Amino acid sequence: MTENTQQQPASVPELPTQYAPAEVEGKLYERWVERGYFTAEATSSKPAYTIVIPPPNVTGSLHLGHAFQHTLMDALTRRKRMQGYEALWLPGMDHAGIATQNKVEQQLAEEGKSRQDLGREEFVRRVWQWKEEYGGRILGQMRRLGDGVDWSRERFTMDEGLSKAVQTIFKKLYDDELIYRAERIINWCPRCLTAISDIEVEYQEDDGELVSIRYGEGEDSLVVATTRAETMLGDTAVAVHPDDERYRHLVGKRIKLPLTDRTIPVVADAHVDPEFGTGAVKVTPAHDPNDFAIGQRHGLESLTIMDERGVITVHGPFQGLDRFEARSSVVGALREQGRIVAEKRPYVHSVGHCSRCRTTIEPRLSMQWWVKVGPLAQAAGDAVRDGRVKIHPEDMSKRYFDWVDNMHDWCISRQLWWGHRIPVWYGPNGEVVCVGPDDEAPAGEGWTQDTDVLDTWFSSGLWPFSTLGWPEHTPDLEKFYATDVLLTGHDIIFFWVARMMMFGLYAMDGEVPFKTIALTGLVRDERGKKMSKSFGNVVDPLDWMDAYGSDAVRFTLARGANPGTDVPIGEDWVQASRNFANKIWNATRFALMNGATVEGPLPDPSRMSATDRWILSRLNKTVAEVDAFYEDFEFAKLSDALYHFAWDEVFDWYVELSKTTFFAGGEQARVSGRVLGEVLDVMLRLLHPVVPFVTDTLWTTLTGGESLVVADWPRDSGFRDDAAEREIELVQRVVTEVRRFRSDQGLQPGQKVPARLDLAGTDLAPHEAAIRQLLRLQPEGEGFHATASLPVAGATVALDLSGTIDVAAERKRLAKDLAAAEKERAQAQAKLGNEAFLAKAPDQVVEKIRTRLAQADEDIARIGNQLANLPQG
Repeated sequence: MTENTQQQPASVPELPTQYAPAEVEGKLYERWVERGYFTAEATSSKPAYTIVIPPPNVTGSLHLGHAFQHTLMDALTRRKRMQGYEALWLPGMDHAGIATQNKVEQQLAEEGKSRQDLGREEFVRRVWQWKEEYGGRILGQMRRLGDGVDWSRERFTMDEGLSKAVQTIFKKLYDDELIYRAERIINWCPRCLTAISDIEVEYQEDDGELVSIRYGEGEDSLVVATTRAETMLGDTAVAVHPDDERYRHLVGKRIKLPLTDRTIPVVADAHVDPEFGTGAVKVTPAHDPNDFAIGQRHGLESLTIMDERGVITVHGPFQGLDRFEARSSVVGALREQGRIVAEKRPYVHSVGHCSRCRTTIEPRLSMQWWVKVGPLAQAAGDAVRDGRVKIHPEDMSKRYFDWVDNMHDWCISRQLWWGHRIPVWYGPNGEVVCVGPDDEAPAGEGWTQDTDVLDTWFSSGLWPFSTLGWPEHTPDLEKFYATDVLLTGHDIIFFWVARMMMFGLYAMDGEVPFKTIALTGLVRDERGKKMSKSFGNVVDPLDWMDAYGSDAVRFTLARGANPGTDVPIGEDWVQASRNFANKIWNATRFALMNGATVEGPLPDPSRMSATDRWILSRLNKTVAEVDAFYEDFEFAKLSDALYHFAWDEVFDWYVELSKTTFFAGGEQARVSGRVLGEVLDVMLRLLHPVVPFVTDTLWTTLTGGESLVVADWPRDSGFRDDAAEREIELVQRVVTEVRRFRSDQGLQPGQKVPARLDLAGTDLAPHEAAIRQLLRLQPEGEGFHATASLPVAGATVALDLSGTIDVAAERKRLAKDLAAAEKERAQAQAKLGNEAFLAKAPDQVVEKIRTRLAQADEDIARIGNQLANLPQG
């Protein structure tokens, strides 16, 4: 277990009668930081353990998802620190291109200005000013939660060092021909006026309109269906499947495009599904990714029909209309010409929206910068396949491979002003120069830098090594790379995890960025529903921290954390965790007042009672169990194991069974006091990574030690005593059975009852005083008359209930309950005996009635037993 080198204070330490988190947590956290407990040393001889925090947006605030993942990362790091590792949990923030730019643009709008009014340089200066004044609020909230991060190494994706890393890897990728510029279809936000990544597109079911339109005339006509009628203005073909006999005569011909003066070809392409709709599809290469691919295969023209704000630019009656206005106008014009074959309204379908502003995304042909991901994705897949990186839980590996094995080239340019500007210059004679961090940028007339910035995910993809000083070979990089665990939600495995894998392997000469990817689920409300402002079920974890303490929030989140599985959480569960913290506090306070100590070595087992040996055996099994759960990232199971060990075994059984010993005093009380001190010492160490505040306060009071943050992690000493465990299990059986009987008889928990205990021939005799104490059983006394006798665990407990209950009233109550149970049984038997009913009723209904019958039989037997045990009279 643990060695105790601390000296117990001479006097009994005192604790306040109640635990007040608000008075403890803030001051205690600052003490930890001031003493440098979380600061890792690159020169240390200890083995390294590294976790980098998934950088929250600079615009963000702590939500339950952050609190959930931060609790688990903190628990991992605190345990490893206690195990003797040089543990680094590195914090930082992401510059969050679109989100931050939008914040500042909103601020400018309130002043009646736009970013164009300021110009690029002044606007970027304003963003930095906003970041210094308002950004990073989440960092202070992380302190509230108790995050044990190394604040001396805090990083920002736009700081000088990380900016150098971005420029270095861009240049390297460019020189290796893994970055290129090309015109492709991208996700375009007409409100934010930029390309956005797939992860920034949120799909939702929208009410739309599906219209079927006839193209061409007579036998040389066909019907296509679309939800975006306005895009027909940019059609440059109709495509059919090569084997579709219906349209074979049209392939290669040109047909009239309605509402225009153009004709377009009919092409045969295997991408078309002949079983879907009419088997013919309109092809708009500039406004649909699938159509763009068809256009490339068939050499079709790409016509852009709307500007960056979604306004129609094609000359004619629809020019100048917003895309949605144009949609209804186009359908109206087609209807007038008799071209509408069918209309379906509303037509519910999945539509992409910008996650930042909720604007409907417009697929758009645009000149952008791209990463050629083929060789990078191959390496990222191989690192998991060959075991260099483990994904936990393992069944999540399929999702990872589905993504990296089918990854498309990555659009990395954004039409923003806030972010890492693309380090490419264009010359007056068509020159293109990529500039590295140590290169001089071209100067002179006609030279201009690319106006775009890089996708935020580009810089965050470098996070595991750029934060440690790369491209310089720093002591931090030498000591702490590769990182040990990446703990993050399964929802961003495709976007952030895969990018870090690709860049880490590429930049670090094949060395993986992390050894284990531990994937969590998402936090949901208590009914399992996604948390959303529109649902009105979003919870601010700070409110719960204010009400119940940070430990309560942390323990609730950890206790729900099964690997890869979503976590439902409700306020009543946080209240229960607060009660657990209070229970630990009150029980430790009682123990300290009754002789619990860590002073001196543990007594020899021969001097201990069976109760002492039992709890030490259970303690060591719990240490081993918790260690195994940590290695498998089973936070829910380890939290549950600690909860039941602390509450059930230590507080409800060991302390209660030992009270008679403590009250009696003497040598045995001193032995049990040392055992209880050991149990509390180890238990608080085990609990500390998940509930750090209350445990550190109690442990330092109990032991006089400096802090649990830098204390040793417990070890399983190997001590087991199966005989003592069996003996105490007998005691528990007796107490549990008699308590159940007392409850069935309507006795109050504190009501004392005369009893005779026949414990001869069992291991229960040494525990008679404790059993009587726990069950409120008085000695027999004069006139004792056993009105009930309970055989349990080889012993007999005889009770005299005369005078303790109103027998007549109790008999009347039980008779009423018995009649109700017999009626329920009769009804169930009647239905199950009805062949006509059984032939028609669904299986689940029949099974429900069988369950009701079984419950009625059980109730009848139980009530009958209670009636039989009532005193006569």
